[in-house]
Amino acid sequence: MKKMTSVVLLILLANGLAIAEDKPVLNGADTAWIIVATALVMLMTPAGLALFYGGMTRTKNILNTIGMSFMAYAIASVLWVFFLFSLAFGPDIGGIIGSLDYAFFNNIKVSDLQGSIPKILFATFQMTFAGITLALVSGSIVERVKFSFWLIFGVLWLIFVYAPIAHWVWGGGFIGSIGALDFAGGTVVHINAGVTGLVLALLAGKRRDYGKTAIIPSSIVLTVLGAALLWFGWFGFNAGSQLAADGVAANAFLVTNTSAAVGAITWIIIEWIVAKHPTMLGAASGAIAGLVAITPAAGFVSVSASVIFGILSGIVGFFGVFVLKSKLKYDDSLDAFGVHGLCGILGALLTGIFANPEINSIGKGLLYGNPHQLWVQFLSIIITIVYSGIVTIILFYITKIFVPVRVDDESELKGLDEVEHGERGFNI
Repeated sequence: MKKMTSVVLLILLANGLAIAEDKPVLNGADTAWIIVATALVMLMTPAGLALFYGGMTRTKNILNTIGMSFMAYAIASVLWVFFLFSLAFGPDIGGIIGSLDYAFFNNIKVSDLQGSIPKILFATFQMTFAGITLALVSGSIVERVKFSFWLIFGVLWLIFVYAPIAHWVWGGGFIGSIGALDFAGGTVVHINAGVTGLVLALLAGKRRDYGKTAIIPSSIVLTVLGAALLWFGWFGFNAGSQLAADGVAANAFLVTNTSAAVGAITWIIIEWIVAKHPTMLGAASGAIAGLVAITPAAGFVSVSASVIFGILSGIVGFFGVFVLKSKLKYDDSLDAFGVHGLCGILGALLTGIFANPEINSIGKGLLYGNPHQLWVQFLSIIITIVYSGIVTIILFYITKIFVPVRVDDESELKGLDEVEHGERGFNI
């Protein structure tokens, strides 16, 4: 009898330990790292991207350009708390959208966990992604649209484009369910923003003097500084997306840096051959191209593969900026589509080829015996392009009902800083 009792107790103890192992446990190291990663990604928008974009615009429009990024982050931050997080990551409704259970962060306790970190921290981390995605779009339409149009469109776009796509890929929606790999935002952030930017650029029309006079950047120094801040913040963007301080996060950190560096070198080499001058604007653009391409793959590929990502991103980014835009004659002001859209597509496809199960068991690409993954990646790209493009067109015309899209010719000539904001970026 005693022996039987002992056996029963051992079984109960074993079951209890198994249940305890399955229950999420707060990890202090993971939590500390994601707090830092969140701060890094936050820095990318109102500082890194604002300076990167601002330096590429003319002096008379620099504050307006910076303001579009700055306010994109502010709007996303507020809407995220109100209901965007719930739409993106709330309980799934038919694989399409999240419910409003988490609106105003209701039903989320400070003790609730997402893996090994507080759920409220996960929500805050994801908030920074929404902010930079909207800000990226602005690069396609700067120097000609009214600030009020941008703000209203931005609110609608976050609700009807960003939140659904984030849910489809990361929040339990149908794209994630079919096995698409997007570690840190190839489809959700870069393809989404790039396609939206291109559509807006086509609908808004070209700048009045585009192709007629030289459009000279106000400060390449600010642009390079902004690129450096983006590169720095991208470590939080990519390595933070593991949501843990572990080997996959360390690998994501390394491949992110490698792809960016190789992208910068590749772009410089192409410039040296084609234009006979290696420019710092080219170096900065190449680094960003490399960062964009590696984003969906950062937690799935080896460092040797990241070199290929960097080389191809430098080539594709250069092609998008200097060949494709010239041939098709559209005015994507700061090349949001040429760099983010095209290199995001490149990165998503390459993820389907190079995803290495030895790096992360979740991902297995074509080179490791899973050709189906490449098809899934292609499908996720097409869905994102079609949905983002069509809904952007609809939102453009809805916003146009309430406010004009563009400033008038005289205001565009004078500059949006003075006309829209009543101030100057530089008082020289």
